[in-house]
Amino acid sequence: MLILADLKRFDLTSLRHCCSAGEPVNPEVIKAWKDATGLTIFEGYGQTETVLCIGTFPGMTPKFGSMGRPSPGWNIEIHDDHGRPVGLHEEGKIAIKINPRPIGMFREYLNNDEENKKSFVGDWYYTGDKAYKDEDGYFWFIGRDDDVIKSSGYRIWPFEVESALIEHPAVQEAAVVGSPDDIRGLVVKAFVILKPDVKPSDTLVQEIQNHVKNVTAPYKYPRQIEFVDSLPKSISGKIRRNELRDREMKTFMNESNGKKA
Repeated sequence: MLILADLKRFDLTSLRHCCSAGEPVNPEVIKAWKDATGLTIFEGYGQTETVLCIGTFPGMTPKFGSMGRPSPGWNIEIHDDHGRPVGLHEEGKIAIKINPRPIGMFREYLNNDEENKKSFVGDWYYTGDKAYKDEDGYFWFIGRDDDVIKSSGYRIWPFEVESALIEHPAVQEAAVVGSPDDIRGLVVKAFVILKPDVKPSDTLVQEIQNHVKNVTAPYKYPRQIEFVDSLPKSISGKIRRNELRDREMKTFMNESNGKKA
């Protein structure tokens, strides 16, 4: 919303350092912010359970789209499904070593043995997020375990598709989820808020789909696009993809029951 405003109308000269956390910031947004203010947004990563455990700290060179490096005192690795470290640029689970337990990290989930058993394995706490690490030790967020879209054997992460969508000049905001499909299991569906004065049309749908194909890969484009006025969000502004997924599942079940009847 800030980027959509004419930032040149505001006096932002008092800003000295800008940082962001909570949701990954699309590289296009970081670029627009820097063009308008001259300042780079320093990104970070953390949870309610961990505080800021990965960040782009003063003195580090920001990489647009990266979360940064582990905070001092935090030993963080990327693991496969068997708890083994993966190689550079390989997708895996964010794992935080808890022996010794870093300062600022929670102890356990209260009265939730099932969640504790899933999250704490040996000397490691698994955040439930996927990422990869590059050769400079920077971590790159991919998505939540439950956000992955498995379509026709492909694994597609919403954030990459959402970043591509936002780069289209007609798109203001977007959320991507998997929508049930009889043939592919799931298909990529995008909920798109258009910029003011842009009208939805079949031609625009095709333009947006072709744009995503060119920016990402042909199999990642949204086969379904729904233009909306708003997106469900948490109190902190995070898009609630689970609500969109639940809605798609209910629609699919109702349609399936209707066909059977």
